[in-house]
Amino acid sequence: MKKQFTVTFLPQNLVLQVEEGTTLLQAEQMAGLEPDAPCGGKGTCGKCKVNITEGDRQGIALACQTLVDCDMKVDTLYQEKVQRILTDGLSRQVPVEPGAAWADGSTDRPFYLMAFDIGTTTIVGYLLDGKTGRELGLASTMNPQHQFGADVIARSNYVLENGGEEMQAVVRKALNQLIGQACASAGVKREEILQVSIVGNTCMHHLFMGISPKSLVLAPYVPAVKEGMILSPGECGLNIAEEGKVLMFPNIAGFVGGDTVGCMLSVAFDQLEDMTLMIDIGTNGELVMGNRSKMVTTSTAAGPAFEGAKIECGMRGARGAISHVSMKDGKLSLEVIEDVKPVGICGSGLIDGIAFMIRSGILDSYGGLCDPEDLEGEAADLAWRLKERDGKPVFVLVPGEETASGEDIYISQKDIREVQLAKGAIAAGIRIMAEKLSIRPEDIRQVYLAGAFGNYMDAANACEIGLIPYALKDRITPIGNAAGEGAKLGVVNRGEYEYACRMAEEAEFIELATENEFQDTFVDELEFARAVER
Repeated sequence: MKKQFTVTFLPQNLVLQVEEGTTLLQAEQMAGLEPDAPCGGKGTCGKCKVNITEGDRQGIALACQTLVDCDMKVDTLYQEKVQRILTDGLSRQVPVEPGAAWADGSTDRPFYLMAFDIGTTTIVGYLLDGKTGRELGLASTMNPQHQFGADVIARSNYVLENGGEEMQAVVRKALNQLIGQACASAGVKREEILQVSIVGNTCMHHLFMGISPKSLVLAPYVPAVKEGMILSPGECGLNIAEEGKVLMFPNIAGFVGGDTVGCMLSVAFDQLEDMTLMIDIGTNGELVMGNRSKMVTTSTAAGPAFEGAKIECGMRGARGAISHVSMKDGKLSLEVIEDVKPVGICGSGLIDGIAFMIRSGILDSYGGLCDPEDLEGEAADLAWRLKERDGKPVFVLVPGEETASGEDIYISQKDIREVQLAKGAIAAGIRIMAEKLSIRPEDIRQVYLAGAFGNYMDAANACEIGLIPYALKDRITPIGNAAGEGAKLGVVNRGEYEYACRMAEEAEFIELATENEFQDTFVDELEFARAVER
C-alpha cells in the first residue's frame, strides 16, 4: 500500500491526502482547482508553475513534473484571470417554433430554452423564453477541460491514456452550473427548461457525450458520430425538466464540428449569393468557402499559437494580456486588457507585434529576427529591444521593470515560427479551397471572421502577415460568436435545427493532408515575403 501525504494548497487553503507518486498537477485537479496545463502535463509548456513553500524540496517547480513524496505546502501562484469571453454574434430572425420538446405538448405554462456553445477554451450558455425567443439570461465560463490540455489533440491523448470519465464529468458539471447561474439571474426554475441545444467542435462533442476520440487522432480522422442527435437530459447528464430534449448539432468531419455548423446556420451559408469565406480561428481553425452553388469546408491545426498555449509569454485574452501593438508618435504603443501592468501577450497582440516587426524591418521575409546592428532608420531606435534569452533572439515588448511579474515580456524566434506554422496552414487551406471551387482567392467577395479571436484581432494586420489573402483586406466582417447564435436559432426553431443537419450533409469536406499540392502550398505560405515586398 502506498504512503499517504498531506498537501496544502495556498492561497486557497485546501488540504487533501494523496498517494505517494501523485504529481502536484494531479493533486490540484483532485482538489478541484482547475490548473492551467496547456500541454496536458507533458512538461513542455511551463505554464503550471507552483511555489513549494514547505517540504523536502522548496522553490518554483512545474506541478506536472513534481511528485508528492512528503507532506507539502504549495502556493499555486493563483491569479484571477477573468477570460474575455465573446457572447454576441451575427444572426437572423426566425419564427419561434421550438417543436414538441415536452411530454404533454402543452404550451399554456411558461417554459424556457437553453443554447450552449462548448468551445475548447470557453463555454457560453444562453437562456431563452420558449414562447418569444427573447434572451433572458447569459452565463459563461472557461472550459474546465483546459487542465487536461489546451488543444483537442492533447485532450484526446489524455482520454486515450486515462479514460474519458474526468473530461466528461467536468464539462457536464460546468453546463449544469451555467444553467443554474442563468436561471438564478432570470428568476427561472431549471425544471422549466424544456429544450437545450449544444454546438461544439467534433472533439468537444465526443468528450461531452463520453465517446472515445480515438477516431479523431488516428487516420482517416473521422468522427465516431456525425449525425445530429436528439437525446433526453438524463443521457446528457443535464439537470433540466425530465421530459425535456437535448439537440446535439451534427459534425461534418474529424475537425469540422457542430460549432462550424452553427456558424453556417447563423448566416444561412448555403443561401448566400456572393462567394464567401468564413473562418473560425480558435484552438483549431475551421474554414468554409462557397455560396448557394457549392460549399467546401476544411480544418487546420492553427489555434494553439493564437490562444497563447505554445507562446513563451503567451496567455489567453484575459486581464493583463497585451491585446494590441502599434506605433504612435514614433514610439511602440501597447494596449493591455483592463489597462493594468502587463502579464503576457494574447493572440491578437501577437499578430499585431509580428506585423509591426515586418513593417519596421525587424523581421525578414523568412521570419528571422534581424541583428540589432543591421537595423536602419526608425527601426534603429528599437535595437535595444532585440536581446538574447537562453542564447536565442527575442524582441522585448515590455521590459521587466514595467511588467506585473518583473520579467520581460517578449516575442521569441520560436514564437514567430509557431505563428508561421499557424498562418501558413490557414493560408494554404484557403488557396486549396479556392482551387477546389475553380476560383482565385481574390474572387472571394466577403470574409466572415467568427469567434473571439477573429472579433478582437486587427484584420489588416492579419492580412499583413499573410494569414488572410491581402486582396481581401477590405472585405472582412467580424461576426462574433456565430456558433452560439446558430445554437440559439436551432433551439428556438426545430426547423432551423433540421436545416442545419441538412446543410452539414451537403458541405463537402477537404482533407488537406491528402491533397497532393498542400505541402508545397503550405511551405510557400510560411514566408512573410509578400508582406515585406509591400
